Amino acid sequence: MRPVIVMTQTSKFEQNDKFILHKPFIDVEPLSFDLNLLDVDYDWLIFSSKNAVRYFQPFLSQVKVKNFAAIGAKTADYCKSLGLDVLFYPSDYSQEGFLKCFQTSKNSKIIIPSSAYARPLLQESLSQQGYQVCKIDLYRPVPHTKNIEDVKHMIKNNELDVITFASSSAVRYFFEQSETPQFNQYYVIGQQTLNTIKQYGYDATISNIQTLDSLINKVEESWENDAI
Repeated sequence: MRPVIVMTQTSKFEQNDKFILHKPFIDVEPLSFDLNLLDVDYDWLIFSSKNAVRYFQPFLSQVKVKNFAAIGAKTADYCKSLGLDVLFYPSDYSQEGFLKCFQTSKNSKIIIPSSAYARPLLQESLSQQGYQVCKIDLYRPVPHTKNIEDVKHMIKNNELDVITFASSSAVRYFFEQSETPQFNQYYVIGQQTLNTIKQYGYDATISNIQTLDSLINKVEESWENDAI
């Protein structure tokens, strides 16, 4: 029998499967910012997530930028669906992977619209390399209280088999929102998310690469192996 998998990321996993339940643990709250930051000729605009693309879309007509980059193929595909020509995205879907491969001319001006709680690694590293970097706090994550409580209720009633996490924020909201029932079948995307869940005294299985498809494949692979 296949496992019932709860996926907690903000963006919906496009797969019609009755065994996969989408219960985002994060709501997104848009933030205001200084629109004068858009009045600059930028060499690069870097999108780190589909949410960043979604919430910055209304401002695209107001900013002058030569090139677009993205962290991850899914974010790049979403950009392309909006008519944005993404010139660069790394095969490693992480800030570390982006920094390892990204190159541009010295003194390039870069704008990064993203979450207010995004890891500062990308911005700080690019600045240290001599680029002029503008980070815009475009939105911030807040807990999706109802979904978190729904999932904890499902755990108590043995209505699910696996919970997946795609971000550290989702992990923190889940464990800090209220008392967490005993459960140990967690799967995560990314080393950072794994490190966060370990801070709460739990372990998790990490996907081979940082995509939702890989995460689901890892769950099903592990489940089949346990059933043997």
